[in-house]
Amino acid sequence: MAKAKGSVFFCQECGYESSKWSGQCPACKEWNTFVEEKIEKKTSVSRKDIAAAKPSRLDEISSTDEKRISTGIGELDRVLGGGIVPGSLILVGGDPGIGKSTLLLQTCQQLCGQKISVLYISGEESLQQIKIRADRIGRFTPELELLCETNLDLVRGVITERHPTVVVIDSIQTMFDENVSSAPGSVSQVREATSVLMRLAKEQNIAIFVVGHVTKEGVVAGPRVLEHMVDTVLYFEGDRHATYRILRGVKNRFGSTNEIGVFEMRQSGLAEVKNPSEYMLEGKPKGAPGSIVACSMEGTRPMLVEIQALVCHSNFGMPRRTAAGTDYNRVNLLMAVLEKSVGLHLSDQDAYINIAGGIRINEPAIDLGLVLAIVSSYKNKPIDESVICFGEVGLSGEVRGVNMAEQRILEAKKMGFATCILPKVCLKGIQNMEDIQLIGVENVREALNLL
Repeated sequence: MAKAKGSVFFCQECGYESSKWSGQCPACKEWNTFVEEKIEKKTSVSRKDIAAAKPSRLDEISSTDEKRISTGIGELDRVLGGGIVPGSLILVGGDPGIGKSTLLLQTCQQLCGQKISVLYISGEESLQQIKIRADRIGRFTPELELLCETNLDLVRGVITERHPTVVVIDSIQTMFDENVSSAPGSVSQVREATSVLMRLAKEQNIAIFVVGHVTKEGVVAGPRVLEHMVDTVLYFEGDRHATYRILRGVKNRFGSTNEIGVFEMRQSGLAEVKNPSEYMLEGKPKGAPGSIVACSMEGTRPMLVEIQALVCHSNFGMPRRTAAGTDYNRVNLLMAVLEKSVGLHLSDQDAYINIAGGIRINEPAIDLGLVLAIVSSYKNKPIDESVICFGEVGLSGEVRGVNMAEQRILEAKKMGFATCILPKVCLKGIQNMEDIQLIGVENVREALNLL
């Protein structure tokens, strides 16, 4: 590829720069990620500017707790770490049609109800289209202002003049800077727009939400440096054909990155799911082999999920293994553990594993549930519906301890389960529990003998 005069090639994934095009990035080893950009002339820094940029000593800086703004949506506040931090730049990504714009418009509705000024800037929809969606959601107060614009200079001017408390940019791929020659949505435009919005948020102390499109791999489109520049990255996940949505924080400079928020898509918009465990267990079959409830932790929230397994004889030389909602390789590993430590002959059996509800869980604490569901289906013997389990399974068949065991047991007790099978090492730090029987096991064989 010929190199134009005054241009440079850089990787869209990691930002590595090179003077010539390459098929594979030498830094992150990704293929076909190099794009060409024109080099902007850099202005020299004067001695006066250097003198003004004086470093500060750490003990001279006063630290105060940041004042957060509640969004009025409990699940969103949980993921953000307690609310919106003024001056923060928040990136919201998700598949097309998943509900990103709906969630942010509902957030604007709640903020306006608290007499907080909000500016909603859309580069994809007209004012009439936003009005139609707003009418479906409910009543809005006059504190919400709408603007349909894609010119970054005009957007910056309006924000500086109006100085709202919260700004929503929908989406970052539609914004363009006239000083950058590339087309809107290109790597250069997205990087420049994000840089301008970040400086604006810090200088004006304005919280800015930015909507980002995602690629077919499920990551935010554009340069990878986009996620490094912002303060918080939220992913809106879920099947478009299912009613539930999960908001997951993958980066948060002001809170935990393990929290999730659960929503249900309704005709009037997104509704919070206060008790995800009850929601995930709806429709659980009674007396069916290969089904058991396990407890997983998403941040500080325990979540009960139904693990389903279907094991049947394979008619071909190579058995088929399928895993929906969990790691495929983990399922193969656990089946190998069952063959070695318990003596089950599973090498000629097809195995299909499913986490009901469509949620994806990779926590090792569901290992024991996967093992019990596989054996239950293989032997065609149902497990008592009042039994719940959690624990990590090692390669020698031992059941290892997991964190936050007491919170998991309390959630199981609240949902009405009578027996909990858990690692024996977790019993040490748990106080006496009423209305639920705790059974500690050291290995997989002990758990199978109980059932």
